[in-house]
Amino acid sequence: MKISKRLDGRCRVIIENVQPEIDGGRFPLKRVLGQNVEVTADAFADSHDIISCVLRYRHSLETEWCEVAMLPLGSDRWSASFPLTKLGCYVYTITAWVDHFFSWQHDFAARTDVQDITLALRGGAKLVEAAAGISDGDHQLQLQKLAKELRSANVDAAITLALSETLSSLMKQYPDRSLATDYPMQLSVWSEPIRAQFSSWYEFFPRSCIGDDMNHGSFEACEKHLSYVAEMGFDVVYLPPIHPIGLSKRKGANNVLLASKSDVGSPWAIGSAEGGHKSVHPQLGTLDDFKSLVSRAQELGIAIAIDIAFQCSPDHPYLREHPEWFSHRADGTTQYAENPPKKYEDIVPFNFECDTWNELWQELLEVFLFWIKQGICIFRVDNPHTKPFPFWEWLIAEVKREHPETIFLAEAFTRPKVTYRLAKLGFSQSYTYFSWRNTKRELVSYFTELTRTEVSDYFRPNLWPNTPDILPEYLQFGGRPAFMLRLVLAATLGANYGIYGPAYELMEAIPRDAGSEDYLDSEKYQVRRWKLDREDTLKDFITRVNRIRKENSVLQQNKSLQFFHVDNDSLLCYAKTTPDNAEIILVVANLDPHHSQSGWVTLPLASLGLDAEHSYQVQDLLTSARFLWNGPRNFVDINPQVAPAHIFKLRRRIRTEHDFDYFL
Repeated sequence: MKISKRLDGRCRVIIENVQPEIDGGRFPLKRVLGQNVEVTADAFADSHDIISCVLRYRHSLETEWCEVAMLPLGSDRWSASFPLTKLGCYVYTITAWVDHFFSWQHDFAARTDVQDITLALRGGAKLVEAAAGISDGDHQLQLQKLAKELRSANVDAAITLALSETLSSLMKQYPDRSLATDYPMQLSVWSEPIRAQFSSWYEFFPRSCIGDDMNHGSFEACEKHLSYVAEMGFDVVYLPPIHPIGLSKRKGANNVLLASKSDVGSPWAIGSAEGGHKSVHPQLGTLDDFKSLVSRAQELGIAIAIDIAFQCSPDHPYLREHPEWFSHRADGTTQYAENPPKKYEDIVPFNFECDTWNELWQELLEVFLFWIKQGICIFRVDNPHTKPFPFWEWLIAEVKREHPETIFLAEAFTRPKVTYRLAKLGFSQSYTYFSWRNTKRELVSYFTELTRTEVSDYFRPNLWPNTPDILPEYLQFGGRPAFMLRLVLAATLGANYGIYGPAYELMEAIPRDAGSEDYLDSEKYQVRRWKLDREDTLKDFITRVNRIRKENSVLQQNKSLQFFHVDNDSLLCYAKTTPDNAEIILVVANLDPHHSQSGWVTLPLASLGLDAEHSYQVQDLLTSARFLWNGPRNFVDINPQVAPAHIFKLRRRIRTEHDFDYFL
C-alpha cells in the first residue's frame, strides 16, 4: 500500500471520542458568558510511553491560541476546561503527543542497575538539551546547566535532579511537539448572553393596552403597562408583530373569514400601504414612540423581544416591488398560505426557491439589522420550520458576527428532529412540547431527554404553559389549580419560561369550540379589554414564583435536574442542585388539579449530601411553612385547592457548640 505524503507515521497518538461534539463538529455548542466549557477526550498511543494532551481554544475573532493542560481521568480519558470571557464564537481542539522526557523519567525511576542508570542519565541530558534549544533567556541557561549536571560524576546528585520537580516543571514548559497529533476538527461553541440561559418571558398584545377612552392600544400605553409586568418579576416582554396589518382578506373576530370595518385583523398578516416589516402600525404610534418603549423597559430591567414573522399580507409592499419572491397559482394570482383544506388567504408566504433567493435572503437579513438598530436584541421567530434550514444557519451567523448579544427564540411546534435541527443551526432558545406533557411519565421522559442527553448541549427549552395559539385542554378544565401548577412546573423545570398574559394570570380558559385549543375571542383577531385588578388574579402568585427563581441560582439552569421516586403517579418530585449540594431546591407537585393526592417521597440522601442519621428541614418557599424530615422516605399530602405544589428549600441540620440546632 502506498503511504500518503500527508501522513507522518511517526505521529503515534490517537485522539477520539471528544465530548462535547455535535454531529462530528458540524454544529456549535451553546453556553453563556462566564461559563467554563468542559471538554473530555480519549487519547492514547502504542506501547507504554507517557503522553501529554492540551486543550487549545481561542475566540473566533482572535488568531492566537490559548492552551490548558488536560488531566488524566483514567482509562486513557482526559479532561480540561476553558472559560468564556466574551460573547461570540469560540473554537477549540486538542493536541497530544508522546512525551519522551516524562516517558524517560517514568522508566528512570524504576531502574536499579548502576550502568543502566548512568546511560539513562546521558539520554535524559540529551532530552534536556533539546528543550534548551527551543527555550530562551534564563530558562535556556537553566536547562543547559541542568543537562550538564545530569552528566556529572556525582551520580547520586544526578539521580535526585532527574526526578526533581524543578526539572519536571521546566520540561513541561518546553515539550517536543514535533510529532504531535492534532485532532482533525476545530470544534466551536457560542458564548451567548446569560439571558439566553435564564429568562422569564411575558407576552402581551400592544393593541390591547387601552384605557377607558381608547379603542386601540399604543406604545405610550404599553410604557405604563411595563410597570405591571416588572412588578411580577419578568425580564423579557415579548410583543407579537407590531407592523401595519393588511386589509385584503382580513380576518374578523374569532377568525371569521369576513371582517367588518371595525375588525383590526391578525398582526401576523403583515404589510399594508403604511409599510411592511420595517414599519410600525400607525395606531400604535411612531418608530420614536417604539424606541421610547424600549428605553423605558431597559430602565425597569426588561428586554423587549419582538416577533419576526417572514410572511406578508396581500397588501405588503414586497408583493408590488418584488413579485418574483412569491409563488403564483395556475391562474397567475399570488399563492396564499394554505394547509389543505385550511386556507389562510390573509397571508402570503415567501418562495425561498425563487431565482432571486440571494436578494430575498439579504432583504430578510436587513429586517433583523433594522430592528437591532432600534435597540432590539431578542427575537421570537414565527414558524422557522417553514423556511429553509440553510437560510437560518446563514442569517443567524451573519447577525451574531456583528451582534453576538442577540438571542433567537424558535417558535417551532413541529417534529422533534426539525426542532433539534433548528437549535443546532443557531437558535438560542426553543419552544417545546411542554404544553402537552401532563402525566408523570410524559414529564419525566421528556425532561430527561432535554437535560440528560446530548440534546442539552444545543437545545435550550423555553417552557410556555399557554400561548395565543394554544389553550391546552389541561387549562380548560383544571381551574385555578391547573394554572398554578403549570406555572410552577414551567418555572422550575426550565430555566427559561414564559406566559401569554393577561390571559394567564386572569385564567382565561374558554375555547372557541369544543375540542379546540383556540381561545374564544382570541386577541389574535381583536382588541381585548383586560380587568387587571380582578380579585382572583394570579399576579401575586406569579410574582412569588419569579422571586423564588431569582433568589435561588439552581433554578437558573437545567443541567442538574433530577427526578425522585414517589409512590403515587399523580405526584411528581424533582430537584435542582449546585455541584456541591450547597443549594438544593426540591419540588413536589400534584398533577391532579381536582383531588388531593398523597404519597411517600424517596430521596437519595447520600447524593444530596444529607446525613441519613440526622433530620433536615424543608421550607416551602411558596408559603414559608417549614417541615422537619427524617431519613430518605417522607410523606406528603397536597390539596390542589390550597396549593398544587411545594417548592422546598432543603436545609441541613447544624449542631452548635452551645448544644442547640439550627438549619443551614
